[in-house]
Amino acid sequence: MQYKKALTFAVLLALAPAGKAMAAIDQVAIPAAAELPATPSPVASGDCSSGFFSRLAAAYREDAQPADPNAPAAKRRGMDSPFSSPPFPSAEWQLGGVDYPIGVPNENSQYPLEKALACTKLGHWMQDNRIETYGWINPSMNISSSSHTNYPLSYATRPNRVEFDQFLFRIQRVPDTVQTDHIDWGFHFDDLYGYDYHYTTMKGITSDQLLHNPRPNSALNGKVYGNDPMIAYVDLYIPWVAQGMVITAGRYLSLPDIEAQFSPNNYLLTHSILYTVDAYTNMGVITTTKLNDQWTIQLGVHGGDDSAIWDKTSRLSVQGCVRWVSKSNNDMLYPCVESYNHSKQTYNNLQEFVLTWGHRFSPDVHMLTEAYRIYVRDQALATDPSQSHAPTGVPGYPLGQAPNFPLGNNPAYGVVNYFNIELNPNNMLSIRNEFYKDAQGQRTGFATRYTSHTIGMTHWVSPDLEIRPELRYEHAYDFPAYDGGTKNHQVTALVDAILHY
Repeated sequence: MQYKKALTFAVLLALAPAGKAMAAIDQVAIPAAAELPATPSPVASGDCSSGFFSRLAAAYREDAQPADPNAPAAKRRGMDSPFSSPPFPSAEWQLGGVDYPIGVPNENSQYPLEKALACTKLGHWMQDNRIETYGWINPSMNISSSSHTNYPLSYATRPNRVEFDQFLFRIQRVPDTVQTDHIDWGFHFDDLYGYDYHYTTMKGITSDQLLHNPRPNSALNGKVYGNDPMIAYVDLYIPWVAQGMVITAGRYLSLPDIEAQFSPNNYLLTHSILYTVDAYTNMGVITTTKLNDQWTIQLGVHGGDDSAIWDKTSRLSVQGCVRWVSKSNNDMLYPCVESYNHSKQTYNNLQEFVLTWGHRFSPDVHMLTEAYRIYVRDQALATDPSQSHAPTGVPGYPLGQAPNFPLGNNPAYGVVNYFNIELNPNNMLSIRNEFYKDAQGQRTGFATRYTSHTIGMTHWVSPDLEIRPELRYEHAYDFPAYDGGTKNHQVTALVDAILHY
């Protein structure tokens, strides 16, 4: 509650001079226009004579003003962007493993922190070297028909509460893949703090806070809030391989999903069940090669899903994706082998095969559909203490008394569709429908079929602030998988805010 009191006090303090001025109107005669003193100009974010926090406040104030509609578009090498961002989370067709598709310029906004730093020696050095730093703060609130847990809804797993989901700090250098006359380089580092670390944690990287802190009466095990240095990779751009190749080495996001771990990258506040239980990050080397405007190929090796290469649960895996975009820019296909090896299940050693199709009806309306088949081998032989050898719920058995997983493949299947509508430059609507089958309960803990139906809106108050209300209904058909295995369905209303800095 302290932050609410502080916010109230700050607002009252800011309004106090205005209140005194209004009270004085009845007592002081208003002078003629020629006698009025000159109104001081507000501090500008580029005014190096003012302090850091004055420049930071000025940057937020400037960003709230309408954008220049005549600003020139950045040069690009390829087809135009298919969408507008905002209001959509991205202006480009999906391509994992890189910050932007090859030939697309850096589309990052210059957020207030960078503007406020510009007058400092550090800021000058960063600008000279094309190094950016920014991030966001993301709290949420939900009201649920469940009382113990919202799972497999994510990331807002604790029901009926305000949650601090993400504080993310990012520093990066995006390689210039528009030019073709020299090799360029880049790097990307993200550090995430908040409740969402429960889902992003990689085994072997600060994972003790999650895996060795049991909380039997909580919605999820692990410390309530944790830290995850989520992304850490370097890029090398070579323009002379086909129409450009980027080599990425380090820890990077899993390639194929419509959704992403980072709040601003998603059409909706919550995630599909399909996304909740698949791979999150990989550690390895991936190459992304642009053959032409229609075709891009990705090939790589990594240490298995969500395991650091130095951890004993790591298993050498291959991955490969192909992205095709039609000449009309109205269709996209993105088949991926996200991870494949011949090893048994360890921490999260998935075998994952994914296909995503995107279709643009108009610049204002498009849809994205993702389908996958995933499985693990011999779940019952898992040796890591964090792994369960039996599902929580299976039809025909009381809750918590199901037998161990059978040897062999333990599969799951899912399909999700996003239908996205730009209402105006500051507002978008997204409708998500999903079917998921967890055949043996290996992914969600319950051997059942699910459907989920979600509608949500993103409202851009300014380029620095997003508000996202959402309503979601979901159902489990073969076992009461909701609220810890006691209910067949769940209704949730949620809202979050994303403040960029």
